[in-house]
Parts: sequence; C-alpha cells; structure tokens
Amino acid sequence: MLFPVQAGNPPRRFTPTSLLETLPKREGRTLTPRASIRRHIVTVVRAAITQTTWTGDTASMLDKHEQFARDAAAEGAQVICFQELFYGPYFGITEDAKYYDYAQAADGPVVQRFAALAKELKLVMVLPVYEEDQPGVYYNTAVVVDSDGTILGKYRKHHIPHLEKFWEKFYFRPGNLGYPVFDTAVGRIGVYICYDRHFPEGWRELGLGGAEIVFNPNATKPGLSNRLWEIEQPAAAAANGYFVAAANRVGREDNEYGDLAVSFYGSSQFVDPQGNVIGEYGSQTEEEIVIRDLDLDMIRQVRNNWQFYRDRRPDSYAAITAP
Repeated sequence: MLFPVQAGNPPRRFTPTSLLETLPKREGRTLTPRASIRRHIVTVVRAAITQTTWTGDTASMLDKHEQFARDAAAEGAQVICFQELFYGPYFGITEDAKYYDYAQAADGPVVQRFAALAKELKLVMVLPVYEEDQPGVYYNTAVVVDSDGTILGKYRKHHIPHLEKFWEKFYFRPGNLGYPVFDTAVGRIGVYICYDRHFPEGWRELGLGGAEIVFNPNATKPGLSNRLWEIEQPAAAAANGYFVAAANRVGREDNEYGDLAVSFYGSSQFVDPQGNVIGEYGSQTEEEIVIRDLDLDMIRQVRNNWQFYRDRRPDSYAAITAP
C-alpha cells in the first residue's frame, strides 16, 4: 500500500492570531469557546483520504477501513476521510430496494465502531454513510467524529442526481441541515459530497462558515466528470481560500453488478488554497491511502492577497437564490 506524503518537515505548530479575522462578520456564525481557544494555535495538519474497492460484503469493508485508519495514523495522519458510502457498494448504479438495508442511524453501529477507533487512534474521522433518519427516510450523509471519539454532527448531501447509473433519487432525500462547519482537533472542517461539487454555492457557504479543510467524498466514474475532476476542486479551493480533499472510489464492482458495473477512477486529490494539486493524484486503478501535510497558515496568506471575501457583493446576487 502506498502512503504518498508531501515532502517536508513533520507536523509543526504556528501561533498567529485568529484566521477567522479574514472573514466578514455574519449573523448566526459564532465560534464556541473551545474553537476560539483552538484558533490561537494553527497547525500543519497531516490529512489522509482513502480510495477503495468494494469487496462484496460489509463486514470486510469495515475491517478494511479500520485497517486503513490504523495505517494512516501510524504514518502520522491526524484526520481521515473515507469515500462516499464507504462500507457498501455504490448502489446508484441500479434501482433496487434491497440496498435500503445498508442504511442505519447516523449514530448506529458503523459510526459507533469508528468513533471508538477515532478515540483510540486520536484521529479525526469523516465517515460517509447511508443514513436512515426514520423508516423510509434516507440520506447520503457524512458524520464527523473528533479525535476524542465525540460525534460532532453530520452533513447531508444536498444535490441528488438522477441520471444513467446515478439513480440516487431512488435512495436519498436532499439534505436539509445546511452547510455545517465542525470545530475539530485539527481545525474547522466542512463536507461536500460527490455531485454537490458541481454547485459552487455550497463551496462558498462552507467558506463563509469558516471552513479550513473541505472534504469531498465521491463515487465518480469516467465520462464527462474526468475533465471536471481536474478543474472543479482546484477552482473551489482557489475561489474560497481553503484546502479541499477529494476522495474517490476505485475499481469495478463486477461482483455486485456484473455487466452493469462501471469503473471508478480513483485519482483522489488534495488541493491548496491557491488551487494547486498537492503532490500527485491517487492511483486511477489501485486502492490507496493518500496523505498530505496541509499548512493552514497558507489560508491567511492567500486571503490577504486575494480578498475575495471582502469584495463579495451578496446584495447583487438575488437571482442565485431565487427559486
């Protein structure tokens, strides 16, 4: 297994003043005392994202991702994000009610298992799961767990596609929890899931919420998305002045779908606030843990040069939010 870590020194600490001074004040967005204290120490964060292949059963997928988390922590990772719907197949390939059985509560057995692991490894985790809110009500969700095992909350995918081999409206309701930003041991992180990435409005919402790293778990196949994969995450990172970490599935799920199976192309990536891919993309064909060092102090430097938040004109954007 490869662990491509960006060249440089081990994680280290800085002591600038609060990064959030670079953002305009906004009603309803205040830091908790815990977050205010943490902001006085900005870290170089070692972050990990994974790209994996469906094994054919949930138990082995859970075991595989537990081992990935252990391997990443052994390499010094402080935060990890798995791919979209990480413990099952990507069932949007078809419409079949049997896949509802993969859903469970956002604090159900899968999340509880990995929350305990997060505490053991002192590792922040982003867990993309299939959430059952109540019988018959399902969401494509990512649960964020802090390094002490605390479940901080969840993000529900907002934009739900329904097109050839992405029949997601059969499985998910649109997200209804806004664009939360979570105060974690490694910084303020947000989540934007797969198809969400085509919509710039959510990226900006996360920036306005103070996100420093936005994790973007995916299940993306070849086609029109190949070119978009090269430009959307870098554009979002540059436009909003934060880091983006995009994890994608890899391989074919022939064991689940036979001739219907598609090839997920991996290529997981980290992008800095200037829109540069950090290091290399992940493999297009192999499972991999991609690890990079993210210097959060770069956010301040970039935003001081590119004053996109200062120069916004929300008073002139009414058409964007019109129904």
